[in-house]
Amino acid sequence: MPEMTSQMRQHRPVVGVIACGRTVEGEPAQAVKHRYLEAVERFADAIPLIIPTNQSADNAAYLVARLDAILLTGSNSNIAPRRYGSDTPAHLPNDDGRDDFGQVLIRAGMNSAKPIFGICRGLQEINVALGGTLRDLRHSIGADHHHAPDDASLEETFAFTHPVEVVANSTLFRFAEAERLVVNSVHFQAIDRLAKGLVANATGPEGIIEAVAATGSSAPVFAVQWHPEWRPEDRPHDLAFWHYLGEAARSSYMPAPGAETAA
Repeated sequence: MPEMTSQMRQHRPVVGVIACGRTVEGEPAQAVKHRYLEAVERFADAIPLIIPTNQSADNAAYLVARLDAILLTGSNSNIAPRRYGSDTPAHLPNDDGRDDFGQVLIRAGMNSAKPIFGICRGLQEINVALGGTLRDLRHSIGADHHHAPDDASLEETFAFTHPVEVVANSTLFRFAEAERLVVNSVHFQAIDRLAKGLVANATGPEGIIEAVAATGSSAPVFAVQWHPEWRPEDRPHDLAFWHYLGEAARSSYMPAPGAETAA
């Protein structure tokens, strides 16, 4: 094996962070909340690069070739039910651009054996991309276990928690080193049918799947339903999420084809 050069040792991985469609000053725009970008830089020791979703699906493979990992963030938008074959009415807001590009980005990442991580909506996107389905919890028994009341402040929303049971010997168990965690919960959609190729790593109230990992993938595919980017400093399992993302992005690097490295 060739000797590793100082350039390779100093490589900081580049993590592509998917953007959401928003309206800014009356115009369509792309946005990512700072907390995701800051978590990639501070806790994964990686470089965040925003991936806009208002672009051709043909670009996905070219983008992935230049990234070391992909992060699918949470969002206030809901995945449209037609994306997973359901004719149930969609709950607003939706984000068609993210629905479209997110699916091709996930597939391109898996085809290129790049690590893919998901948070909240990101977990749901991965499940849908691999053939799974979702359901809306709004009118379900126990729905109030998964989201704070509508009139909660931002602080109260992200302080709203519930326990999850971690699957023994799962990916989550290996890096969180705990059988039970307390996680924040800010979601209305949830996995209904788990996609083939994914396994549950944790379950919460009402048996809702709270973390998943892919089986048989060349690079890690891992996602959680909660928000580890929200002030993780005092939660070891959330810091471990970011450390795992950073380690996965560095694995076998050697920078990704087409990536730039510092001298």
